[in-house]
Amino acid sequence: DVQLVESGGGSVQPGDSLKLSCVASGFSASNYWMYWVRQAPGKGLEWVSVTNSGSGYVSWRTSVYGRFSISLDNAKNTLYLEMNSLKPEDTATYHCAAASSLLPVSDRTSARAYTYWGQGTQVTVSA
Repeated sequence: DVQLVESGGGSVQPGDSLKLSCVASGFSASNYWMYWVRQAPGKGLEWVSVTNSGSGYVSWRTSVYGRFSISLDNAKNTLYLEMNSLKPEDTATYHCAAASSLLPVSDRTSARAYTYWGQGTQVTVSA
């Protein structure tokens, strides 16, 4: 069975760091474009970052650039999101997802655009 299982979320204070993990099974993440997508309470989906192992492509949304880092460990078939200098506005459920291509930015906010979708891990940033 294909699965994406996220972990590593939690409740932290502003300025703290967290590292999220997403273990993929049933497919090789290195053959896909791998995304982190988040959803804040009461809001729509917001793409965070994307990477592709084969091309070495990496991109982030502007609001997390310089604070978040995405990486893919092919040997472990695991996607990571290292988050530093966390802000209250980073509070959300973070999902990892896989797509067969680099999605247009406008498509990245729809779960249906992705081939595989994880259930998410909660990140709460508050004082």
